[in-house]
Amino acid sequence: MERSTIVRVHEGLHARPATRFVKLAKSFESDVEIVKDGKAASAKSSVKLMLLGVKEDQEVTVRATGADAIEAVEALIGYLENPLSGLDGDALAPSDAAPAAAESAPAAPVAATEPVAATEPVAAADGTLRGIAASEGVAIGPAFAHFPPEIRAEGRELSAGEIPAEIERLRNAIAAVQRRMDKALAENSLSAGDRGIIAALKDIAADETLTGEAETLVVRGVDAVSAVISATSKIASEFGGVDDHYLNARADDVHAVGRQICLALLGQDDVSLENIQQGAILIADDIGAWDLARAPLKRIGGVVCGHGGATSHIAIIARSHGIPAVLGLGERVNALHEAKEIALDGDAGIVVADPDETVRADFARRVGQAAAERDALTAFRDFTPKLADGTVIEVAANIGSLEEIDAAVEAGALGVGLFRTELLFMRHMHLPSEDMQAETYSALARAFAPHAVIVRTLDIGGDKPIAGIEFPEEENPFLGWRGIRMCLDRPDIFKRQLRALLRAAVHGNVKVMLPMVSDIEEVRRTKTLIEECAAELNAEGVPHARFPLGVMIETPAAVLIAPVLAREVDFFSIGTNDLTQYIMAADRLNPTVAKLNDVANPAVMSAIEMTARAGVEAGIMVGMCGEAAGRPDLIPAFIRMGLTELSMSPASIPRAKKRIADLAAAGG
Repeated sequence: MERSTIVRVHEGLHARPATRFVKLAKSFESDVEIVKDGKAASAKSSVKLMLLGVKEDQEVTVRATGADAIEAVEALIGYLENPLSGLDGDALAPSDAAPAAAESAPAAPVAATEPVAATEPVAAADGTLRGIAASEGVAIGPAFAHFPPEIRAEGRELSAGEIPAEIERLRNAIAAVQRRMDKALAENSLSAGDRGIIAALKDIAADETLTGEAETLVVRGVDAVSAVISATSKIASEFGGVDDHYLNARADDVHAVGRQICLALLGQDDVSLENIQQGAILIADDIGAWDLARAPLKRIGGVVCGHGGATSHIAIIARSHGIPAVLGLGERVNALHEAKEIALDGDAGIVVADPDETVRADFARRVGQAAAERDALTAFRDFTPKLADGTVIEVAANIGSLEEIDAAVEAGALGVGLFRTELLFMRHMHLPSEDMQAETYSALARAFAPHAVIVRTLDIGGDKPIAGIEFPEEENPFLGWRGIRMCLDRPDIFKRQLRALLRAAVHGNVKVMLPMVSDIEEVRRTKTLIEECAAELNAEGVPHARFPLGVMIETPAAVLIAPVLAREVDFFSIGTNDLTQYIMAADRLNPTVAKLNDVANPAVMSAIEMTARAGVEAGIMVGMCGEAAGRPDLIPAFIRMGLTELSMSPASIPRAKKRIADLAAAGG
C-alpha cells in the first residue's frame, strides 16, 4: 500500500514533528517507509527520517507492507497533511522567535570537532567579540565558565570473549540515559517547549540508527566508548552535510546524546550548572539542550557559546525564558576562559569581556532601563483599564489551546477575546467528539471566570486541512469554502460544535462568534441550528445554557451590512488581520505587497469606524481581535470609535493596558 501527498507540516519533519511521526508509525505492525526524491527511509527511525530532509510543500510517498498497511498509510498521510502536526500548540510565532522547526541545541562534543558558527564571528579592535544574535536583551554579570572535559576514545581492542559483556554494558548505558530523560520529562518545572526538546533527544537516544551503528562496531571488537564516539561522529557528519541549516543543527543533538551515553558508560556525571550564581553569564564552547533545560534558568543572566546559532535548541530555550544569548563565536570563545565579568548584547550579537568603566556603565544603564520597563509593565498585570468617564476597556487574549492559558493569565488578560477552535480539530487524527469539545470549552471558561471567553466557531478551509473533512481544490482558498460557509454546509460537524458550546455555556461566561460572515442569512441559519441543538439537549436531559452570539467583522461585505448584522447579534469583534487584506486586496502572506497590508491605512480605518458606529448605535459591544488591537499608536483611535474590548497576543497585553491608563490620565 502506498500513497503520495504534499507535506503541510509547518517547516517539515524537523525534530519534534519527526519524533511524533515515528511514534505514530511505530503504533502499526506494518513496515513503513517514506520516500522523497527517490530516496527511502524507515518511518520508524527519527534519525533516518530527519536525514531525509522532508520539508514543507515537498511531495513524498508513504509506503507500508503488512496486515495494517492501509490504516498506517492513511494515518501517516493525515499527519503529513496537518500543518500543526507535532507542535502541540506551543510553537512560537515566527514574529516572536525562530520558526518551530528550529529544534536543536549544541552539546559538548564526544570527540574533537571544529566549532561551527552560522556566520563568521569577528573581534573588534577594542577586543569586543561579535557572534550570532540568538536571543534578544542585554546583560552584564560575573562570568561562569562551563568547559567540561572532552571525552576521548579509549581505543581498546576487545577479545571475542569480551564482546557480549561490552554489548550488554552499552545497552545498559543507553537505557540509563533514557531513564534519566524520562525522569526529567516527569518534572513539573519544565516548560512545554523544554519538554519537547528533551523528548526529541530521548528519541535519538533510542533510535536504532545510532544504537545499531554503535553495536555493530562493538561486535567488530571496538570498545563501547570508542564505538559511541565513532557512531555519533558519523551520524552528526551526515546531518552536517545536508544543505539545510536546521538539519545542520541536528548534528549537535546527536553529539549531545552521544556524550550522555559515554558518561553513563564511564560511570561519570557531567559538570553541573547547579552552582551558577544569580545573574551570571554562562560561557561555554558547547552546551547541550539536555543540560541547559535542566539548569537553574532563573539564575542565568545570559549565555555565550562557541557553537550554536539562531536555530539551535540553546537559542530556543534562551528565548523562551527571556535570557539574552550570543552564539557561534567559534574558537574565539576560548578568549573568555579567564574573564571575570561579561557584558553581552543579544540584539546586536556583541560580547565584551571585562568591560572598562565606560562600557560597563553603558550596559548597566541599558539593563536598568529594560528592567524598569518590565517592572513598570508588571504593575499592570492585575490592572483593569478604565477611561476618564469610568468606561472599562476589556483587554483580553487571543489563544488557540488550553496550553496557552497560563501565559495569558500571567500577562493579566481580562478574559479571552478569541479562542481559535481550529487547533483542537487540527491536532487530532479524527474529528474531536462533542464531549472532548465541551470539556475544552468548559476548561477555558473556568480558567477565566468571571471574565468572558469568546469562542470562534471552526474557521478552517482549503489552506488549513483537517482530518475528516475533504476540501475541494481551490484557486484561492482565502476566498473559498471556509469558515461559516463550510460549517453551514456540514451541519454534522457544526451541530456537534454548537452542542458542545451550549453545554459549556452553563459556566455563564461563554460567548460565541461566527467567522467569515458576509451574508445576513448565514447568521439566521446558524440561529436555527442553535435552536435545534438546544431542543435536542433539552430532550436528552443534558445541562446547557444559551450564549451571546456575535460575528467577526472581517469581510468588506460584513462592514457594509453592519447596521443589519447589529440587529441580529449580541456583539461585533473586528478581525483586522483578514479585514485588512480583503479591504486592500493584498494577500497578507505575500511579502511583495506587505506595505499595503497596514491596518492604519485610511481605507481600513474607515471600515473599522463604520463597523463601530453601527454597533454603538445598535447598543451592542464592539471589540477587536486582530493583532492591531495591541498597537499602542492605534489604541486611542479605536477607543474614540467606541470599541470597549481589545484582544491580542498575551505579550502585548501589559503595554496595551498602560497605553489605556495613559490615555485616561490625559482625560481620554
